[in-house]
Formats: sequence, C-alpha cells, structure tokens
Amino acid sequence: MTLLLFILSLPVLLTIPSLFAYKLVEKAGVPGWKMIIPFYNLVILVQLTGRSNWWYLWLIIPFINVFTFVLLLIELIKGFNRFSMLDQVLVALFPYIYLPWLSLKPENWIPLADRQKIEKSAVREWTDAIVFAVIAASIIRIFLIEAYTIPTSSMEKSLLVGDFLFVSKIAYGPKNPQTPIAFPFVHHTLPFTAFTKSYVEWLELPYHRFPGFRKVRNNDIVVFNYPSGDTVVLERQNEDYYQIVRTMEMDQKNRQGDLYRKGMGRDIVWDRYHVTARPVDKRENYIKRCIAIPGDTIKIIDRQVYINGNQADNPENMQYMYDVFTNGMGLNPRALEKLEISEASQISNSHYIIPLSEDKKIKLEKFANVTSVLVRNREKGQPYSPIFPHDTKNFRWNEDNFGPLVIPKKGMIVNISSENIALYKKIISKYENNSLKITDTAILINGKNADSYTFKQDYYWMMGDNRHNSADSRYWGFVPEDHIVGKASFVWLSLDKNKSLFDGKIRWNKLFRIIN
Repeated sequence: MTLLLFILSLPVLLTIPSLFAYKLVEKAGVPGWKMIIPFYNLVILVQLTGRSNWWYLWLIIPFINVFTFVLLLIELIKGFNRFSMLDQVLVALFPYIYLPWLSLKPENWIPLADRQKIEKSAVREWTDAIVFAVIAASIIRIFLIEAYTIPTSSMEKSLLVGDFLFVSKIAYGPKNPQTPIAFPFVHHTLPFTAFTKSYVEWLELPYHRFPGFRKVRNNDIVVFNYPSGDTVVLERQNEDYYQIVRTMEMDQKNRQGDLYRKGMGRDIVWDRYHVTARPVDKRENYIKRCIAIPGDTIKIIDRQVYINGNQADNPENMQYMYDVFTNGMGLNPRALEKLEISEASQISNSHYIIPLSEDKKIKLEKFANVTSVLVRNREKGQPYSPIFPHDTKNFRWNEDNFGPLVIPKKGMIVNISSENIALYKKIISKYENNSLKITDTAILINGKNADSYTFKQDYYWMMGDNRHNSADSRYWGFVPEDHIVGKASFVWLSLDKNKSLFDGKIRWNKLFRIIN
C-alpha cells in the first residue's frame, strides 16, 4: 500500500514547485492564478514550453516524471533568455527560490517562434546530459526514494546482511537537506579519501519536513540518522564516540585514583584521535524497528518488551543469543547452514554461542549431539554501564530488563531533577539546542533554574530484531523526529557476502520482498 501511495503521489508533488512560477508566467501572458491549480499548472508548463501531448504521459509515469518536470522548468526559463548551465542547475535544484527571483528580473518572455536557435557542441551536449542526470537522480534520492544496503546483522533474520532495499522518504515526508552543497551520491566522506568531508558547512538549512502519508508507527522498520553520530572518532567510526569517552574515563579513573580529574578521558580521546562533528543529515544511516512512539511507555522484562503495560508483538524472526552445549561432538557446519545460521561462535568442543530465532532454537534442540540450548538473560537489577542512560546509580537497567520509560512527545512536560536528568540531558542540550548546566544543587537551562522541561519535538524508540546483537535505543536512547529518514519498503536484491557468484551468492528466495 505504501509503495502504491508513493507512486500515485509523485504527480501531486510535482505540482508544488510550479506554484512558485505564479508571477513568472504572467510575463508570458498567462494569468498567475492558473499556476495555483494542481495538475493544471503542469498543463500550462507543457503549453508554454511547446512540448507535445506525449509529455502529459511522461508526467504521470513514476520516476520518469521527475526528469520530465525538471526539463519543463529548464525549458521555461529559456523563454526568458536563460541558457547558462548555472541557471539550469539552480532552477532544477532550487525552484522555490529561483522562479520567484527570476520573476523580479527585467527579462521579458520570448515566444518560441522568436527564439534564437542555440547550437551546442558535442561536449556541451554531453555535459548537459550528465548534469541533468545528476540533478534528477539527486532529486529522487533526496526527496523521494533512496537505495540502502544492510551492513550489519542487527535486524536478522527480518533483514539480512547484504540486502539491498529501497527506502521511501515520502512515507513520513522528505526532509530538506541540511547541507545542500555536497558531492553527489556519497554520504559524508569523499571517495578515495579517509576522512575528507563530502559537504560544506558554511551553508546549513534549518530542519523542515514536507508532508508525508503518515507518522511513524509501532513496528515500522525505519531508517534514521544515528543520534549519537553528532560527534565521531574518525579512526573508530563503527563505535559510539560517547561510549569511547566513557570507557576511557573509567579506565583513567581506575588508573589515576586520587590524581584523576573529571574530563580526563575526553581529553585523551581528543589528543589520540581525529574527532569531528557532523550535521544531522550526514550522520550514519541506521535501520531498526520502531518499538515505541511518542507518548508510549516501554518496559522490558526478561527480554520481552511491553508497551503501555501490554506485551508487544514480537517480530516473526526475532533472535536472542543462546549458549548451545553438546556432548563433546561439534556441530556440523553444513547442518547449521541449512538452518541459515552463519554466526556460530565456538567456545570449546562442547560450547557454542549462537543467535537463534524461536523456530531455529526448536530445530537445534533436536540435534542428537545437542544437550541444552540456554538463552542469555541479564537479571533484573544487574546494571550494565553501556546501557542508556549510563547512570547505574539511579537506573539499574540492562539490555534484558529495562524501564519503565516514557517516550517524549512534542509539548509534553516532564519534571527534571538530579535523579532523572541523565534521561533527558542529551535531548535538552544536543537535540533541542539549549545550554544545560548541572550542579550539585541546581539544573540550569539557558541560564535559568529549571525543575521541568517541555519537549520541542517527538521522539522514538528503536530496537533491532537480533536483540542481543543490536546497538540500538537501549544503548544510546531516543531517536529525535528530525533524525527520521524514511520507511524501509522493498528489498530488490540480496547477496551473501560469504559466497561466490557461482556458489549461491544471490539469495534468489529473498529477492523482491515487500517489507511490512
């Protein structure tokens, strides 16, 4: 249904930039109000540019219509003697700004019959084609749909490492790019470089999300910008910067004793590594399942998630980590492969650690040489320091027993104190851009004493289906609404990285899957 709505929405979305040509078309003798009428404004563009009736068909075919619309805008500005490459790029990327700006210029409309024919060299023809392709593909990638690859096993077996999928940005509404000037088709680092940024930071746009079909719902599989990715250790990009600092801090505290001073761990990280900050849209893309939405209360009891006091629906292929014991005879690798188990760690001749879904656990228990299959479970009240909110004094939580915790909702007011500020300090200071100072006697927000806080945006709680092998909200907390990228919609290819092309590399039974 989401894919169908996405396809049907494209012609509607293309009418929006046309509204900004309101004053411009009046110079061509067309009443400006006609550009306010959805779909009809596309008819006006086709007529003004002298295109054939076939173009109406191209405007309703998904993806082709994006290219067609960009061409119409380029042909429109040619009627005002704007033939340069710069003008064409600007109208394609920023029609909301360029079209009103052009309407204020003194250029008059030149009818098609009176225009001077521009002869293009072969180089110019190829350059125009390449630039147009890059622009059109960038528009699709930024506002409509983007390809994504599953890099880790945190969502297995729902999504596999090597799955190639499409992420619908229109499902929840596309975000405008925060860093609009960037090298195309890469995320945050220039190709063939180790750490060079692929974007410029002197131009940053404020967050804005265009209307989508709906809000994020419980159990949606969502792609989002990694919340703790605002600061990154470039030599250790797969690790959480804040956890690196906490580990270093604890290590120094144990080493230095009375000589230890607060902040020493951070200083060592900054001295030892290259550390950088990244804007929201250039943080790593993560994919998880949305377990709780704004206003929900989440609690985990012995691995089972509860939402608002009710047992949450468990994903069909959800996995936990198990200790598998045998009679001393090892597990047959081919038998494990038939069960699609690829991550078995052998501790000894009779002990394995394996992530298993419930159905795989039942099958493995029937192996003749298996004596027991025991799920791993950290007991309630046994705190685990990497777990959010990283305050083992006030929150004795771990990955298997957690909460209860209310997910912040825009406009919701929460009381804050020294006992619970650990839950909200990143929201207040990092995500909602307030100054925050915590002393022994007071909490100061923007320089004023505070005993409550009103949230400025919605937040979500994300978890992987591979529950014991997933760095998710249990470790770094809430996901802000402005970090949401889109909804995982469709797997079009699935490759097994451990196999060759002639040995089952393509998982044929996993292709063309709609993600529910």
